[in-house]
Amino acid sequence: MGVVGIVLLVVFIIVCALLVLLVSIQDDGENGMGGLLGGRGSAAFGSHSASVLTKTTCVLTVLFFVLAFGLALVNKKPKVDSSITSSIEAETAEDAEAVTSDAAGNWWASTEDAE
Repeated sequence: MGVVGIVLLVVFIIVCALLVLLVSIQDDGENGMGGLLGGRGSAAFGSHSASVLTKTTCVLTVLFFVLAFGLALVNKKPKVDSSITSSIEAETAEDAEAVTSDAAGNWWASTEDAE
């Protein structure tokens, strides 16, 4: 993961934390964690605070999905052509077979050549 991936991941974590906190302070009627801000949770931001909280939640939700999609694209592994993979595997198998036959089957040939 490069620098872009790390930056996206840090921003993604910050957006996730803000989204969780924002959703948890919203007032869902009479009860909820919104009462922690002094009675009505929306009164701290004025009369239009419900729309501010709703708009902020929507923006953070869109950012969450965009960043998740961006992280998926950045961390995607490149697709390898199957013909290239099969030819590499065939060459590797041939090399391994040659090494095995030389090492196991012709052990006496190397000592005769050395003398």
